[in-house]
Amino acid sequence: MRKNLHALCWVTGLFMVTALLVITIDLPASKTLAAGKAPGKPLEKAYPHSQKCKRCHLRVFEEWEASAQSRSILSAPFRVSLERYRANSKDKEGAMCFRCHAPSTIEYPDHTSVYIKEIESGDPRLDGVGCSQCHLIKSVDSTQHPPHPTYQLERTVFGSYKKPEDNLAHQSVPLPLYSQSQFCVTCHENLPGFEKLPDLLGPWQESKTQKSGKNCQSCHMPEAFGESANGERNRKIANHSFPGRFGKVRADAVKLDVVTEVKGMESEVTVTIQSLVPHNLPLPHPGWSRVVIDLTILGKNLRKTYTEQRYYERVFGDKNGKPTIFDFEAVKVLNENVLKPEEKRVEIFTFPTPKDAPSMDVIVTMTYAPIHGPEAFIKEVEQRASLGRKDRAFKPVQITQFKENVKLKAKK
Repeated sequence: MRKNLHALCWVTGLFMVTALLVITIDLPASKTLAAGKAPGKPLEKAYPHSQKCKRCHLRVFEEWEASAQSRSILSAPFRVSLERYRANSKDKEGAMCFRCHAPSTIEYPDHTSVYIKEIESGDPRLDGVGCSQCHLIKSVDSTQHPPHPTYQLERTVFGSYKKPEDNLAHQSVPLPLYSQSQFCVTCHENLPGFEKLPDLLGPWQESKTQKSGKNCQSCHMPEAFGESANGERNRKIANHSFPGRFGKVRADAVKLDVVTEVKGMESEVTVTIQSLVPHNLPLPHPGWSRVVIDLTILGKNLRKTYTEQRYYERVFGDKNGKPTIFDFEAVKVLNENVLKPEEKRVEIFTFPTPKDAPSMDVIVTMTYAPIHGPEAFIKEVEQRASLGRKDRAFKPVQITQFKENVKLKAKK
């Protein structure tokens, strides 16, 4: 009877995702890493697919399913980049990439080939970054570069809730780590092997936001009110859609102040950009990340009379000194003008004043730019994406926009 009950618990309520998700295996992570061998259980047993969590945590599963994390090994840009990396690197198994895109390989270092086959199948049975890949982590060693997570693969679930609900599926243990930025920078601070390049986040620890007590989770796992597990009482919970480039949080990323001056035949628009985020904007990984500020002027009959774009990005250089969008090919930075944490920047645009128009419309838009790069790369991404050019990688994502109508003096 106890065996049946034990099996039922594992099948119906495998582990929590909201802030308490982890599953069990027999060997401690420290021993497996020290031995340099994978744990005794099959990978899919130690890191069950998030679909199993869905049975008890439907709300959280649906949020995660819509997030970029759920597509960590599925997106067309990643798959194309992985192939290029493996083809031009000594790391033929893509271990560097999988460290963050499929962190289960930290415990199962000999299973990178398994993930490659899963990716090539087009319908992987394993998660890249799912419930268990995050909530099995017991600690993070910040003295290593990049920070190194330690997994405890036992019958315990870690999370941020101070008073987790008792359940039959697993033990639930709160850890302060899950409410600290250090948990997130395990993957998001820098890439292994790129110590000579500037880090991805910039000096985030010195930001006003971080010093005020706010952490990564404050914006990227915003507080909500609802149930963690199906049928559980409502309480304060963490959102698991991880808003960033996609999601409402981007609207709070920058503040624009726009001043327009008409100076006869020439006009000037001064845009003051205040970054409100405590890290670089955009994060320069992947290497094609860009934020674009676009000025558009509409004259008589709403006809476009002027447009100009300026990019905020990090341009990498390869060993031959040529620009590359692949940071794994980079040996230096050729140019960088990303917005630094909480930076204020002024952009001045000068353009011809529209002729024979009673007024002009001034439109300033900040957008996450779509993917860019060599034509062959873009074409291959398009071919790999199930939606082709309709894939989200090809779509600009608006951050914020300013519009005003400016009266023009009539000619005498």
